[in-house]
Amino acid sequence: MSDQSFKIIPEENSHVQAVEDLLDLAFGPGRFAKTAYRLREGVEALPELSFAGFLGGDLIATIRFWPVKIGTDTPAVMLGPLAVDPASRGKGWGLDMIAAGLDQAKIQGHQLVVLVGDETYYARQKFKKAPPGQIIMPGPCDPQRLLYCELEAGVFGSVEGMISRVK
Repeated sequence: MSDQSFKIIPEENSHVQAVEDLLDLAFGPGRFAKTAYRLREGVEALPELSFAGFLGGDLIATIRFWPVKIGTDTPAVMLGPLAVDPASRGKGWGLDMIAAGLDQAKIQGHQLVVLVGDETYYARQKFKKAPPGQIIMPGPCDPQRLLYCELEAGVFGSVEGMISRVK
């Protein structure tokens, strides 16, 4: 009998191809044209905030976080992509992946997380819609989908400006 419990572990180099295959399955090749991907170009995901979710021996979920800054000097991390194999969705594993990532981000001393996503889904992990114009993506982005999560209470209040990559 195989172990069918869902386990979240740090992403390893041996997972990279399976992660890319899962992202292709979840988002298709058009994912590279999105503004969030422009912020990731030439930048490595934070290895301490990159996780793989396994059901039995199969990779069925992935989450990564990337270093960004807002305005001239506010450090933050950008969540994404988060993907769950379409055949395994609806079981709460994506939310588990987010929780694991946010917990580790806080342990690592990060104070602010941003992402582009569905407010209804991410609100279950304490993400809120950014007030219009307070933070801005550097390319096409529906401002209604620009979200943030404070890992340190009150840190978002004074943040403003363009989100940019950190190399």
